[in-house]
Amino acid sequence: MGDDADVHRREFGATRNKRHDGQALSSPGLIAAYDRRGGGVAVSEDPDDWFESSGDDAFEGDADDPFEGSGDSDLFDDDFESAFQGGADVGSAEFDEEFESDIPRIDLGIEGLDEMVQGGVPERSLMVVMGSAGTGKTTFGLQFLHQGLETGESAVFITLEETKPDIVAAGNEKGWDFQSHIDDDRLAIVDLDPVEMANSLASIRNDLPRLVDEFGADRLVLDSVSLLEMMYDKQAERRTEVFDFTKSLKRAGVTTMLTSEASEGNPYASRHGIIEYLTDAVFVLQYVRSEFRETRLAVEIQKIRNANHSRETKPYEITNEGISVYQQANIF
Repeated sequence: MGDDADVHRREFGATRNKRHDGQALSSPGLIAAYDRRGGGVAVSEDPDDWFESSGDDAFEGDADDPFEGSGDSDLFDDDFESAFQGGADVGSAEFDEEFESDIPRIDLGIEGLDEMVQGGVPERSLMVVMGSAGTGKTTFGLQFLHQGLETGESAVFITLEETKPDIVAAGNEKGWDFQSHIDDDRLAIVDLDPVEMANSLASIRNDLPRLVDEFGADRLVLDSVSLLEMMYDKQAERRTEVFDFTKSLKRAGVTTMLTSEASEGNPYASRHGIIEYLTDAVFVLQYVRSEFRETRLAVEIQKIRNANHSRETKPYEITNEGISVYQQANIF
């Protein structure tokens, strides 16, 4: 097991270790944690174990989920896109009933939004935040990690868009001292080239659960899944790779936040219309314009499995302290 794991580690680390000028593609904390244990972590090959302790199978439980109960042949029907019609259900901000569950829950760390989720988001959920450019998706992910770090958790941030220094600087602007957490081996920032990630995605899928376990990560953010999706020209290949990648994230047993570009014509759908059906929770960030052409940012919770939540659309702002949702306010 040790030799095989070392081979996987070298494959996964090949792109990250190309530079040694202070902007390396690797995260020293993540690799060091992996090396300290020798990579000897057993991972179940039973697909039923990939969703263990998630509380609800990530691909079951939603009546409108096009993946529910379908095999591979159904998953890749030509009319796959037609299954994605429609937006979020309209509901009340009031919780219909008390939601009783023994599943451990966590806060997102976003003021106002946490109050819109009764009891918190279930641990080990796979979530996605969708929005167009400038809506604060990266800030949302960083704030989610900051919350965990402030409560003693460990976290991993994988970026396909920025460099490690860029992410540290973005945190500093909000008053989040990410460098100190990196120095304490509680935060790993991994910047990967999306093309090279796509080319080595199979080895990354196999290695990610081990690396997360070795680092002891409680939260993980990937920014953004849209760039990964864009690396595949064929729609069928894109669906397969994204489907398998989400399974590896569930297998890792870490609470995960993905960011995704929204579709140009529908803020409630991702650019490729796939990831929202493979995740346990969907947060929609969008611009809302009034008849007087006033523009505001608005957030809506499209779904959270195993949780009661408000379905109202609420305004939010991106300040020098992060995202703040005005739960008691209306859009206009």
